[in-house]
Amino acid sequence: MVDTYTAMTAESVGEILKEAGAEVMVRSGRSENYSAPREFSFEVKALFPNGMGMHVVARQFNYREAWEATGRVNDMVDVMLLRNGALTPLPKGYDRFQGVDEECGLDEAGLREIVECVKKVNVKLYLLQEMTGDL
Repeated sequence: MVDTYTAMTAESVGEILKEAGAEVMVRSGRSENYSAPREFSFEVKALFPNGMGMHVVARQFNYREAWEATGRVNDMVDVMLLRNGALTPLPKGYDRFQGVDEECGLDEAGLREIVECVKKVNVKLYLLQEMTGDL
């Protein structure tokens, strides 16, 4: 059996966001030791030029073998969407963040898809949809 996952690190997620034009802050959490105090492996915060923000968290390592001795990776992340410093869904018409402010269990391809979407959001859509009652 061949695994087709792509491992993500705080640095690789930060690079994806930087390439999309975001300002990025990276923080590692859980270390290689089980006794590390934080519940996450890493988190990355990003702010895009359009004012939208993202908080990407790898909550725990996944294991690729039954005894959890090898194959320890982060191949899935959770993404929270922010606008004006508060959690928010995307305006109607997008494939993601519809009625929710968090997307969970994303692989690298899913993360890249969301980054592309968020960096292109016209924030005036929020005002328009708030005025029409759609948001």
